[in-house]
Amino acid sequence: MFVTIINDCRDENAMARQATRAASLFKTNITTVGIESFKDLEGAGNIIDIMDAAYGAEGIIMCNIAPRHGRGKKWPNGTPFGYFRHKQTLVVSTIDGYTLSLAKKFGLIETAYVTDLPTVIDQMIEIGQFNAEFRDLVVKSQFRSFDYMPRLAKWLYEGIHVKADILPLDQIEDAPLAVWWVDNFGNCKTTILPEEIDFKPGKKVKTTVGQLYCYARLKDVPNDEPALIIGSSGFGQKRFLEVVIQGKSAAERFGLSSGSVLIEQS
Repeated sequence: MFVTIINDCRDENAMARQATRAASLFKTNITTVGIESFKDLEGAGNIIDIMDAAYGAEGIIMCNIAPRHGRGKKWPNGTPFGYFRHKQTLVVSTIDGYTLSLAKKFGLIETAYVTDLPTVIDQMIEIGQFNAEFRDLVVKSQFRSFDYMPRLAKWLYEGIHVKADILPLDQIEDAPLAVWWVDNFGNCKTTILPEEIDFKPGKKVKTTVGQLYCYARLKDVPNDEPALIIGSSGFGQKRFLEVVIQGKSAAERFGLSSGSVLIEQS
C-alpha cells in the first residue's frame, strides 16, 4: 500500500513528525508533499495527481489545509476533516475551500463524509480504540494533521465505523479556472481542462495574461513563446492545461502563482 501526506504544515520538523507518525501507524513508507500556506488549490491539484499516480490502488492520501484566521474563524478549531473513497484509495482531508474541488470536478467523489473531531475521539474512547488520557490533547490540538488526521485514517482504513455525516457535494466549492501549481521550470499547471476552452492546436485563447496560442505538446512551442499546452497532470484520460514559455519561466514572466485566475468566469 501507499501513504501520501499533502500539507501546508511543511517545515522539516512538521513533515518529519507527520511522516514518522504515519509510518508508525501504517508500517509503510510515506511520501510527503509540502504546499504553500493556505493554498487550498495546491492541495486540490496534488490530490488529483496522487490519485492518478495510484490508479485506484490500495492506499491513503491525507491532505490538510486548515487556516485558523479569516474564514477559518467560523470553525471551533479549524475546518473539519472529511473523507471519501475511490476504488481502494482512501482520501482523508480538510473540507473547506477548494481542497476537494478538483476531485469533485473529475467526478471522483461518489459520497463524501465529514467528521466532528470531539465526537469521533469520544466514540473511539468508548470502544477502546483511543486512550482517554489523551483526549484533550487531540481535541484542543493546534496540529490536528499530526494528532487527529492519521488516526482517523487508520480507523477508517481498518474498517472501524466512524461517526460521520454526509457532506453534500454542492457544499464543495467549484474551482476557478486558475493556476494550481508552478513547477521547478516555471510552467504553470492550471485547473482548466481542454474541453472547457474548446482547445485546438493553433487556436488563440484570451486569458488574464494576454492571448495565448494552443499547442498540443511542449516540444511544439517555439523558443521564447508563451503558450497553452496539454500537460501531464490530471486524472485518467483528462489532463490539465499548462501555461508555458519554451525555455523560460512563465510564472516569472507573467507573475503567476497558485491561485492566479487565468480565465474570468461570469
